[in-house]
Amino acid sequence: MLKRVFVAPDPGRTRLRFAARAVLGIALAVAVCGLAGHSLTGAVTGGLAALLALFTVTDATVRGQAVTTALLPAVGLPVFTAAAELHDHPVARDLTFLAVVGAGVYARRWGPRGHSLGVFAFMTFFVAQFLHATTDQLPEVYAAVLLSVLAAAAVRFGLWCYERRLPPPAVPAPPGGTGLARVTTRQAVQATAGAGFALLVGQLVSGQRWYWAVGATWWIFVNTTSRGETLVRGFRRLLGTVIGIALGLLVALPVHGDPTVTAVLAASCVFGIFYTAAVSYTWMMLWVTLLAGLLYGLLGVLDPGLLALRLAETGVGALGAALAVTLVLPVTTHSVTDAWIQRALRCVHACTAETARRLEGAADADPAPRVAELEQLLARVRLSVAPLVHPLNPMLGRKRRARHVLALLDDCAREIRGLVAVAADPEASHDARLAAACYRVQAAVEALTDGGDVSVQADGPATAEPALAHLHGLERALSELARPLRTPSGSPLAGA
Repeated sequence: MLKRVFVAPDPGRTRLRFAARAVLGIALAVAVCGLAGHSLTGAVTGGLAALLALFTVTDATVRGQAVTTALLPAVGLPVFTAAAELHDHPVARDLTFLAVVGAGVYARRWGPRGHSLGVFAFMTFFVAQFLHATTDQLPEVYAAVLLSVLAAAAVRFGLWCYERRLPPPAVPAPPGGTGLARVTTRQAVQATAGAGFALLVGQLVSGQRWYWAVGATWWIFVNTTSRGETLVRGFRRLLGTVIGIALGLLVALPVHGDPTVTAVLAASCVFGIFYTAAVSYTWMMLWVTLLAGLLYGLLGVLDPGLLALRLAETGVGALGAALAVTLVLPVTTHSVTDAWIQRALRCVHACTAETARRLEGAADADPAPRVAELEQLLARVRLSVAPLVHPLNPMLGRKRRARHVLALLDDCAREIRGLVAVAADPEASHDARLAAACYRVQAAVEALTDGGDVSVQADGPATAEPALAHLHGLERALSELARPLRTPSGSPLAGA
């Protein structure tokens, strides 16, 4: 786990810039709230609004990110108002909270913008519980949220918009015609059911901090698709919370809410959240837990019992999520993994076809975008297979098979990258053997995706032609994929 965080590659130092910009944007938002004369409640609300604006908005283009950021208050403030209005009506409050959970997850079907707005809506309701907000605080909260989102936007789109110099990321849509086509509906039902369990049991554990359990359930569902992914994420959230609470006892508790020291430590936690989010959910939760402890210290309510209560509520939330994905409209790991693998193989087919056109002299042929899409698809495959290769998975046969599939898909990607690099050379050979090899690769992909026989040309003399060598390597990898991908249904690659 330490190696994943500190040795993980950071091309273009994107994660470093992402984290540093977050610290700057959130610090500016809190400073603006302070200059506006807001109370501690307003400053905390503003800081959390800026954090969400910088963390959750992930549209592919800068323009899209700006539009989504502008829409955040339009979604969040009405939800915060409802939470404050229902503060003294627990039954109506709880039912409304569950409705926000379901709508927030369902909104993910509209892509990154729906996801961002759903998260912001949920978190504004959550923050209202965190601060015990009432209607008399609404004017200050409105001002704090608007000022903070504006400050975060000024940093993100004005002062330090490094995305303008980067190509838009390839974000593949979930393939249709499979269980993935219904995943947002299923997850909305699952999340609502899990949150309902967490809400009821969380209130039995604590009538004051029950919302922690609902928050744990919500965040476990973020960026997961299948039952296996959700269970693994729940385990990682619990582990990160345990480590974060231990650090809270060592770091946050001795600070006693000192404003200066708390501000420095909180900035470090913000950096840690943003820097580790892409590589380790456990580490991200460690920093989130420590930040929460620091904020409670600032509010004057932090003690060891509160940290223990947070662990208990997190466990309730994780259990709620686990029960929901297991019992309520389950989305199996096998169906999700198979859908993404099929999509990746079709992308290999498209890459090869476009490369063949390039080698045949077509001036408009450009396989590079397809390679970028393939990398994104393989990332999704790795995420869906993660439950199978997890160290705690006792099914050793399936674990070996999953690792074999990942290794072969990585071989395919490596050969595709090499092939595209060769084809980009204007002096690349237009040997007729290349076209024949490209057609064989395309036929192999079609056989894998359609259930036909996969054949590979017997190895002949080693070729000095780089493009042909890459195509032969691609043929071999595809032919080897047939066996693990066609395992009998009684022992599927990705579990039941």
